[in-house]
Amino acid sequence: MALTLLLGTLSGAAKQVRWSSDAGRAALYAQSLMDQVGVGQALKPGQRSGDFENGRYRWTLGITQWRDSLPASNQPIDPNAMRLFEVQLAVEWGDGGPSRRLFLRTLRSSTASNEVSL
Repeated sequence: MALTLLLGTLSGAAKQVRWSSDAGRAALYAQSLMDQVGVGQALKPGQRSGDFENGRYRWTLGITQWRDSLPASNQPIDPNAMRLFEVQLAVEWGDGGPSRRLFLRTLRSSTASNEVSL
């Protein structure tokens, strides 16, 4: 009976170590993708997706123009002013069973004259 308990404990610990490793790798991939958003190409609303490690980690990146929830003022808006964009990134992973998911959101700024499509 003690051997069964020991093996069960070791099996649970191995699963926790693997989950931690997978989650850490997903976080590194997510950080790498987020660091590239708006660098080398301007921001524009759109969506794209891809994967790492032959599909083991799948990601979806969405960019939308950020809208302030406060009422708009009557002040004119400079067409060359900086604009804010909301960047959302979802990274999923998992073998067979339920997928694990990491979701990140941030705001990035861009000038209207620099916008190009994804």
